[in-house]
Amino acid sequence: MTALADKDAAANLAVKNLAAARKFYEGTLGLKQVSAEGEHLIAYRSGKSTLLVYQSQYAGSNKATAVTWNVGDAVEEITHALKAKGVKFEHYDFPDMALKGDVHVSGDMKAAWFKDPDGNILSIVSG
Repeated sequence: MTALADKDAAANLAVKNLAAARKFYEGTLGLKQVSAEGEHLIAYRSGKSTLLVYQSQYAGSNKATAVTWNVGDAVEEITHALKAKGVKFEHYDFPDMALKGDVHVSGDMKAAWFKDPDGNILSIVSG
């Protein structure tokens, strides 16, 4: 049996409209397409990871965070940049986190959540 611990993994995000997803992931988030499979799947590179965006009738049905980017100390900076591009941030009532603007803070940890056009929950966090 081959172990998976030393193999790369990819995040998969279902979307209803690939053109709208392309506009969001490329235009708003700045990801670069590395490949595509017809009109149903786009692969993006994000750091050393791959994000696969594919067309599905089940898009947006996940009610939990689908993708998290570790952005170190740049949480506030990236939050402001995305907000300037029209991204709306989610505000949650976590008992152990204070909400400061659009950023949730707990000690040294900072996090912000937002959704793609299909309602997939995405986040950015500090180390």
